[in-house]
Amino acid sequence: MSGWEVRRLTADRREDFFRVHCDAEGTGWCYCAAWWVETWDGWGERTGEQNRALREALFDRGELDGYLLYEGGRPIAWCQVGLRDRLEKLVAQFELQPDPEAWAITCFAVIPSERRRGAARFLLTEVLRDLRGRGAVRVQAFPKRGVDVPEMWTGPEELYRRAGFAVVREDESRPVLALELAPDGG
Repeated sequence: MSGWEVRRLTADRREDFFRVHCDAEGTGWCYCAAWWVETWDGWGERTGEQNRALREALFDRGELDGYLLYEGGRPIAWCQVGLRDRLEKLVAQFELQPDPEAWAITCFAVIPSERRRGAARFLLTEVLRDLRGRGAVRVQAFPKRGVDVPEMWTGPEELYRRAGFAVVREDESRPVLALELAPDGG
């Protein structure tokens, strides 16, 4: 879309991250911390304050794990992306073999007023373009099937399929999708 711009998360974009992840947008509970806790046990009992504190600690240690989508300088969406094996809970949950070259897309958040305009599709396209430019060769995604919008925080399966991802491990509720990335110009 005209006026949309994707930027990697950097330390100076911390407040923009929190503008997307905030109570005013209805996105202020998780703070994209779900994959960073050791276990799902007790996840539903965690507070927004605990999750924000974890996200702040990630910023403080330099874990800048994603991309922000801006429209007219205003952050409107987020995509969590990084090397897959850094997320031990994800690797364990899906029983994945170590793969230091695999990247993972693990979260999408689009503020409610911007949904159904193609923001997630645009963001994913630009993320994949940037990953190719960075030399990434493989990216995986972990969508949930049969859930409503609030539970689609891992991104809808159709979004990935339209971008060329294929199912590499079938599961009725949590398939694993992958895309092999050709280098820029390929």
